[in-house]
Amino acid sequence: MIDHEVRTHKSSENLAREDQLAWKIAEVASDTTPVDSDVTEMVINRVIDNASVAAASVRRSAPLHAREQAQTHPYTPGATVFGLPLGERFSPEWAAWANGVAVRELDFHDTFLAAEYSHPGDNIPPVLAVAQHKGISGKDLINGIATGYEIQVDLVKGMCLHEHKIDHVAHLGPSAAAGIGAMLGLDTEVTFQAIQQALHVTTATRQSRKGEISSWKAHAPAFAGKMAVESVDRAMRGEGAPNPIYEGEDGFIAWILSGPEARYTIPLPGAGEAKRAILDTYTKEHSAEYQAQALIDLARKLGGQIEDLSNIKRVVIHTSHHTHNVIGTGANDPQKMDPGASRETLDHSIMYIFAVAMEDQGWHHEASYAPERAGRPETVKLWHKIETTEDKEWTRRYHSTDPNEKAFGGRVEIEFEDGSTLVDEIAVADAHPFGARPFARANYIEKFKTLSEGILTGAEQTRFIDLAENLENLDAKGVAELSFTVDGLEHTGSKGIF
Repeated sequence: MIDHEVRTHKSSENLAREDQLAWKIAEVASDTTPVDSDVTEMVINRVIDNASVAAASVRRSAPLHAREQAQTHPYTPGATVFGLPLGERFSPEWAAWANGVAVRELDFHDTFLAAEYSHPGDNIPPVLAVAQHKGISGKDLINGIATGYEIQVDLVKGMCLHEHKIDHVAHLGPSAAAGIGAMLGLDTEVTFQAIQQALHVTTATRQSRKGEISSWKAHAPAFAGKMAVESVDRAMRGEGAPNPIYEGEDGFIAWILSGPEARYTIPLPGAGEAKRAILDTYTKEHSAEYQAQALIDLARKLGGQIEDLSNIKRVVIHTSHHTHNVIGTGANDPQKMDPGASRETLDHSIMYIFAVAMEDQGWHHEASYAPERAGRPETVKLWHKIETTEDKEWTRRYHSTDPNEKAFGGRVEIEFEDGSTLVDEIAVADAHPFGARPFARANYIEKFKTLSEGILTGAEQTRFIDLAENLENLDAKGVAELSFTVDGLEHTGSKGIF
């Protein structure tokens, strides 16, 4: 890996494009180094993972309406949309949109956390949609997905957005554009322009993840993927972009991030170096914010050790700055303590999540968020006894670059009415690569079967898994069928502009 220092340059400095971050990213996308076999296997795992959560969410409001929007844009050859018959094809940017919402709706696919946050599986819908439309083989699709993961993870390692209240999908637009460029074999110049366009149009504030969180949380990465498709299309036609987008005097770093004096270090693969960043990422066993994964595992363990939860006086979760300030009491969001809050808000309340996981000694992607579940008097009472506090050691471990130290959990201290205490801690989720039960192919397949149970027929489940597991050898026809159909899928007939 090569560390690239990135800073603002005055217009008078005439920064050469070869020295710009967007160009260096485009060079990585243009590099034809073969994908390693273990990376190929993980790409397949994540294709299965995305389909799992998309199937589970296919009848929810946000995916349904996104799908209805896509249905108004039929196109040949086009791309498939999760849930619809394979013979129905749609304009690829709209297929990317609909599938992106379905994948993101339940907050249940993969994650990577470093200087910034990300769900790098969000790269798959736009890359796959373009692959289906353009008749791309499975091998080239794998290269595109691996490239999208590489760029997003590398940007997340070196460039923090959330400290400036910018949403993490600002890294997704460029990564998806790079992935599409790599898959299509575009030259560096075209991908360079697409990356810059994608960043310019996908930068938004984090209000989508603050306060009363709405369904836009699921739409935001889908929008970034849609914009990436459109940005590549414009660049292929010869259109340019704001330049230099990262380093410009009025650019991303100067006015949106830390300002003209800031320095960022972005690690990128060198020429001839394989793209392996997907192996640094991790998926979710539970449908909740990633920082909740380990704490759910600890909560269900502790819940089983306590005979009567009503005897709890107070629960303090000592954890990282991010967990405390984004999903903990440090966020100062009263909605996180509100039984009437939306699913999206409860998903970002570790106080609620910990209480339910203690009571149920488990977690379910639907039942754990049901309004009647959130409103149980005993749950509300326990929920309001839980608070978080930042522990600098957990913050340090959260930001550690050493995978053996990096941690997303915390230490929990439970005080009982009689003055006794129970203390335990967990560093990473059980499903994490360094956890008690790391996810392997069998776990991904089981997750797919569990989440699609009662939604897909057994034959459709088998058909999809067989295709996905053979992804490297699929021809264009096989890639075109890498979706699933839901029998009897109804739509509301909702009307907007389209």
